[in-house]
Order: sequence, then structure tokens, then C-alpha cells
Amino acid sequence: MKRSTMDGSHSSSDPDQRPPKKSSAAATASASSLNTDVLEEIFLNVPACQVVCVCQLVCHQWKEVTDSESLWRKRCRREGYPICSFSKKQDWKLFYFLSKQKRNLLKNPNGEEGLNGWKILRNGGDQWVAGGIRRPHPDEAVKTNFATSFEMCTKSQLIELEKEGYSPSLMDYAQPDIKISDWFLARSDCGSRYDIWVELLNEKKELVQIFSPETAYCREGCEEWNQISHVFHTYGPGVRYIQFTHGGKDFKWWKGHYGIHITGSSVEVLPTLEA
Repeated sequence: MKRSTMDGSHSSSDPDQRPPKKSSAAATASASSLNTDVLEEIFLNVPACQVVCVCQLVCHQWKEVTDSESLWRKRCRREGYPICSFSKKQDWKLFYFLSKQKRNLLKNPNGEEGLNGWKILRNGGDQWVAGGIRRPHPDEAVKTNFATSFEMCTKSQLIELEKEGYSPSLMDYAQPDIKISDWFLARSDCGSRYDIWVELLNEKKELVQIFSPETAYCREGCEEWNQISHVFHTYGPGVRYIQFTHGGKDFKWWKGHYGIHITGSSVEVLPTLEA
């Protein structure tokens, strides 16, 4: 007589006989048991934003690795970000992300798009014009510039740092160096003047710090490119905007564009290494 399947024995299909599923706690324990060096190598091949936003939330060990100096220094080296000095105080994660988004924050810095991106403040004489450069620039990629006329010409750009990816908390905590640079040239047949002023502004667009050197008076006879640069350092909390303004005019009141020529304007937030 066949034994009844109802006699208390369990068939292979009985759910109670299936292998137990791993709990999320067990999975986390398994993940956290990975060697630190192995974890670091894995994280070096994961997008940086996921390392910070996802991996560091898994467990205490993963957070320690994702916050480690070693991980971010190796990441900087692998992605080609220059490391010129070392410091025990350096926040290498911050250095990495500042390096990754370093760029010129000014739009249309060379006049390749005419006057687009710039706010014209003064447009004297025959007004601002953008066109080909008169003399080769030290940067061979620069082929265009802006030129002023026989009355004062000035223009500016307002950079909103948060829109460019630099949060208020980052600017207040890290206070990364801000480097500005500009190139200007006077024609050999006509003297001219060049002016620049760059302001760091707070949320209400009130002045925090300013770079405003004396007017550069360029005599005729020497036609070569000159660079002016400045680095804002330890400027304090509250910086939210950068106002970049420059311009000039000629000395002889000649019709046309015999005034100062400008190109290569830049504003960069630097991934500064601490000394």
C-alpha cells in the first residue's frame, strides 16, 4: 500500500525546506568583511558621486574607506590632477572635487561669440567690438579679442557661484582660492589705458573683497600682450557672487578701435593644497 502524502512527511516543495534567504543584515556583514585594500580598489572604479552618496552609507567600514586620505589621493593621481605638495591637514576629497570641476567661470572670454555673455556698462566712441587678434597670443588657441574705442568702454559679468556648483557651505567652510586673470594689448600706433576691478560679493551683493589695481597706461610703440592676475585667499565666509569688470580707451581720440585690446579673461576656483 502506498504511503499517504498526508502522513506528516514533507515533500521537496515544502516552503519550510527551502534554503533560508540571506537577511539584509547578513548581506551587509558579508560586504563589510571585505579587506580595506579591496574596497579601496573597488571604489576607485565607481563614479565619485556614487562613492559619496551611496557607498559611504552602507556600513561603518565603507564610510571609513570612502573618507580616507588614501582613496582620494589615489583618485587624484589616476585622473591626472596634479599633486605638488602634501599636507596632513589636506582634505583630499575636497581637493578631488574642486579639481574635477575647475574651469573658467567666465562665458565667452575671448570674444569668439561677439559680445554675448557680457553686460555692457559703457560703450563710448565707436563702441566695443570683437574680432581677430592683431598679434599672436602666447596661447596659440586664442584667435580673437575685444577692442575699445576713443571713449571709455567697460563691460562685466556676474558669476553666481551656487549655480556653477560651488555651494554656500563649501565656500564658507573651504574658502578655496579664487584666481582671476586677464590679457591686454595696446596698439603700437596709439597709446591707451586699461582698467580692471573684480569684486567678491555676499548674498545681498554687498562687497566682501575687491581687486582693483591702478589704471595701466600703455604708451604707443610697444605692441605686446600683457597679463594681469590675482588670487583671492582667506576672504572669509559669505562669498556668493563674483563681479568681473574691465575696459579702457585710446589716448588720441581716433575714430575706430585704437584703444586697449583684451582677451583671455578668466575666473577660476582653485583646488588649493594647504602648506
